[in-house]
Amino acid sequence: MALPVVYTLEDCADFTKTVQPFLPQLYDLPSRLLDVFAGRETLLRLYTETNPLVSGFALSLLAGAVLLVVAEINSNYSQVDRCWSILPTLFIAHFDAWARLSGISAQRIDAVLLFSTIWSIRLTFNYWRKGGYGVGHEDYRWEIVRRQVPKAVFHVFNWTFISFYQCILLYLISAPIYSILLASTIEPNVTTGDLASLTIQLGLILTEYIADEQQWAFQSAKKQYLSSAKVPRGFKQADLDRGFIVSGLWGYSRHPNFAAEQSIWFVLYQWSCYATRTVYSWAGFGPLLLIMLFQGSTWLTELITAGKYAEYGEYQRRVGTFAPARFWAYETPAPRAPRIIRTSELAKRQQQKEKEKERQGKQK
Repeated sequence: MALPVVYTLEDCADFTKTVQPFLPQLYDLPSRLLDVFAGRETLLRLYTETNPLVSGFALSLLAGAVLLVVAEINSNYSQVDRCWSILPTLFIAHFDAWARLSGISAQRIDAVLLFSTIWSIRLTFNYWRKGGYGVGHEDYRWEIVRRQVPKAVFHVFNWTFISFYQCILLYLISAPIYSILLASTIEPNVTTGDLASLTIQLGLILTEYIADEQQWAFQSAKKQYLSSAKVPRGFKQADLDRGFIVSGLWGYSRHPNFAAEQSIWFVLYQWSCYATRTVYSWAGFGPLLLIMLFQGSTWLTELITAGKYAEYGEYQRRVGTFAPARFWAYETPAPRAPRIIRTSELAKRQQQKEKEKERQGKQK
């Protein structure tokens, strides 16, 4: 049996009924795969008879193993970064394909796959134009981490966190779709709540797009300014000299794109809660881990940025990390006017010094 028998929508979010009974299938997968290679079983039968949550997790482990080998061979540890924008959508497509092969209505899963595909296209394009898929490109933060720890420790870090943990995390943030799949066996049609969730997701993707476009335009203008010493149209020299963007969405949040990214996967989790009529469920574990990952990643990014730009500390003080801290946008603090010391003040200081000397002389 590949799916649990559920009678209510609430049952679809019950870990003990929908996840725990199928964990042994993960242990049986290697032997069943050997049967497939030996011709004793077909791959299609194995796929449809295995719980989709279990087979999806196995796919994430396979992805981690492949990316680990590629990273070690090339001594380049941005292999997961290259797949970050693609893997969650592939995992969701896996659930969609499994539902169709098993004769389960995929209308609601299609809605999730729609937003995820748009998310993948946007993020993949943004990563590509930044040179992320160029030969030898690697996230600059990995080099900084590599310099701080022994070589052997970094290899262990790659084997655990960079390759496997991140692939598993990308699977877990897409795993709430499993609850939606189960709910589709009871309530197969797209509901108003599904359309509302889809609309919110598209709005968050649009927010990410706007934030990234604003940052791209600023960085492109800064690059042009540094190479030609000419200020591009639409920008101010003072802003480019500052070195980092504080306009648009960035005037209210230091990382509006990060905020939208975390919200997207939290909303997917909430979507699954709506589909199963629950307030919370085990499916929130993945989004929680993602939010924790963003805290560490953002801290490291800001530590590096604050060391490069003098005004960044003031920007941190006035603007919230993800959510706005104030109702008004950030403005560069006005430079303090130099204090003018009048001649009369200098004379008074001189007189005070002379009186102090006389007093000390009398005491002697």
